[in-house]
Amino acid sequence: MRRAAFNLALAAAVLGLAAAGLLLGETQLTGAQIAQAFADPASGPGEVLWSIRAPRTVAALVVGAALGLAGAVMQGLLRNPLADPGVLGVSGGAGLGAALAISLGLAATPGAIEGAALAAALAVGMLLTVLSARFREPETLILFGVALSAFTGAVTSLVFNFSPSPVTLAEVFSWLLGSVANRDWGDIGRQLIPVGLGVALCAYAARGLVMLSLGEETAALSGLPMARLRAAAVAGASLLTGASVAMAGIVGFVGLAAPHLVRAGAGADPGRVLVPSALAGAGLLVAADLAARIIPTDLELKLGVVTALFGAPLFALIAWRAARSWRG
Repeated sequence: MRRAAFNLALAAAVLGLAAAGLLLGETQLTGAQIAQAFADPASGPGEVLWSIRAPRTVAALVVGAALGLAGAVMQGLLRNPLADPGVLGVSGGAGLGAALAISLGLAATPGAIEGAALAAALAVGMLLTVLSARFREPETLILFGVALSAFTGAVTSLVFNFSPSPVTLAEVFSWLLGSVANRDWGDIGRQLIPVGLGVALCAYAARGLVMLSLGEETAALSGLPMARLRAAAVAGASLLTGASVAMAGIVGFVGLAAPHLVRAGAGADPGRVLVPSALAGAGLLVAADLAARIIPTDLELKLGVVTALFGAPLFALIAWRAARSWRG
């Protein structure tokens, strides 16, 4: 009952932030204009509300929820509170795919950048899925992930070095910083299938995460198909991360911080942290996007910059509180 109330409170907070995402922005809408937008979606205020702000807010909700869920799955799978969607190199792989697409001049083709990012993320995810079935130790998977992340980061740097023009270089850099601005319903719809599949795989893997929290030997004796559940967890987190990067670029700290924010209310059970983490991630990213919109700057701040500016101190506070509890 307590967990249900906690989830409902999180959902209410997310809905409140989503409403603020619709009503707030660079263009201030009066009460009469908001009423006009609901009465006549084809009007000027309606275009602002339903063609610009609504898809942007929904994109932030989807990306944030996907990253929060992926982070919770990674922390449960690897039994490491510092794990996040980027720890296994999936974010770096998706960023590399997008950077290559932009440098090859495919930016003008609708969906090309997003498709390249998702394809690269899936390639990394498939490799990690094979490795997770082969190696049981979480430390081994982390080391492979670090190596993949370093490799994709190095190749992305090569893309910067060999960029054909300063304009292309600026496009790659801007995309990698992350943003949900100028997203439309088509951009969101193209990523719903991989997001939905990722959610299904993570839900299937939840019982394996519970067993892993009791120790490797207990998990092995549980009778569950642990190799299959590990592979599902890695594949699900990879799909969620790849779809998120495809939609919004690389956004840090959300997948890392969201599970920590809800663990006190949701409990230590990795299976029960998944839904609250997704809700917290959605709320965090909508709040970050709102901050990017309303902070007065000549150029709108990139979403990845905002999440880093606010996420790093927030995570430091979480770590400080955790350290105090450990000492106590």
